Amino acid sequence: MAELTDTQEAAGQRQITYREAVAEGIAREMRRDPAVVCLGEDIGEAGGVFKTTAGLFKEFGPGRVWDTPISEQAIVGAAMGAAMTGMRPVAEIMFSDFLACCWDYLANEIPKVRYMTGGQVTVPLVVRTANGGGLGFGAQHSQATENWAFTVPGLKIAAPSTPADVIGMMASAIRSDDPVVFFEHKGLFASKGAPAPPDHVVELGKAAVVREGADITLVALASMVPLALTAAEQLAGEGIDAAVVDLRCLVPLDVSTVLASLGKTSRLTIVEENPYQGGWGATLVSVVADEGFRLLDAPVRRVAGECVPLPFADALEQRVIPTVDKVVAAVRELSAY
Repeated sequence: MAELTDTQEAAGQRQITYREAVAEGIAREMRRDPAVVCLGEDIGEAGGVFKTTAGLFKEFGPGRVWDTPISEQAIVGAAMGAAMTGMRPVAEIMFSDFLACCWDYLANEIPKVRYMTGGQVTVPLVVRTANGGGLGFGAQHSQATENWAFTVPGLKIAAPSTPADVIGMMASAIRSDDPVVFFEHKGLFASKGAPAPPDHVVELGKAAVVREGADITLVALASMVPLALTAAEQLAGEGIDAAVVDLRCLVPLDVSTVLASLGKTSRLTIVEENPYQGGWGATLVSVVADEGFRLLDAPVRRVAGECVPLPFADALEQRVIPTVDKVVAAVRELSAY
């Protein structure tokens, strides 16, 4: 659990960081279900490279928190076997870029077992991973890779933006009988928010309208949600009232919440960190065109990452990934259409 600062205690406020919420969400499920185990590199006494498993080894011990060799294939392969034989493993892949190292398991094995066995065998596992850019980690440690998993039928995809959602969605992910890829954004680890109440569960596939608006709908995911909210506040000063929808999940994809907001605003901008080419926003645009074309009063805009490897230099990285200024510019253009 998060420790309060003197200032927070004095103000009567209690907050938890995103990284603390990851550990808390896992711990809640481990206390609830003895079949839940964790495995990954340095997740034990070290508490994880991002300190997202801090305290788990102390509470649950080496029988349920397993430090592994530096082998993504070994981690995910062991998790698959454990899940098929009665456990509910939570496997950590340190950086989402490294999902490529175990892609055979994630694309060809884990999501297909239930279907290939006619439902006789399920694979109830969670693959957690630190995702996204904005911190200057370079081309091989900064990618937003939700779109990779999005192409694979049989995987659920979660990407929370707040500490409370981390805990609630972690509960749903671990309890799911289907495999879930759980993207934790590196740029959000230090962010703070209200803690989740006891027994907090957020259903996977339910988006949240985090800001109501009448003029335009911004749809975002993970770290793009606070970015979209900041842009919306700036636009409000210009007389543009923007709604912000936090998708929270890509699979299941809550199109109905997007369409409901679009019915009020008639304009849509999608803010995604994935590269523009092949990003999940393209699929959402396609569905909106199919199911909500008559709701639109203007073309749809996508503010997405550039189709280049991510630069290391901060100034160059900001040229590649979405920023508040890019979102504001896109909305201004769309509002004037």
